[in-house]
Amino acid sequence: MLLVLHRTYFPEGTQGILQFNGATICNTIELPWLHNARQVSCIPEGIYVLKKRFSKKFGWHLHLVDVPGRQYILIHPANDAKKELLGCIAPVTYHIGIGKGSYSRKAFKKLTDLVFPMLDKTMVVHLLITST
Repeated sequence: MLLVLHRTYFPEGTQGILQFNGATICNTIELPWLHNARQVSCIPEGIYVLKKRFSKKFGWHLHLVDVPGRQYILIHPANDAKKELLGCIAPVTYHIGIGKGSYSRKAFKKLTDLVFPMLDKTMVVHLLITST
């Protein structure tokens, strides 16, 4: 399974559209590109393996494996990249500003409803991050 995240970069944040087989699953928000600096930048473009992960803070969520120079880059709900993200990716239903979105939990559920069954069947799920 291959998910594709098409990004657009702005100085204040990064907007994205997450797709599977050409169909949009949801929008995304991230921190701006600041050369992969930890906790203040989005991660580099590339292809990553997604794993299912549990934490007390986020419950079940997605973890991007082997991100260069980074650890624990996750996909989890958030509506404001600068206030709620440290390099992670947040699915959102709507973009309401640069690095800001709405109805993140709804978008996250839509994404996990698609991806978790594949991961539960031990299928490999990749995320390709590219710019528009």
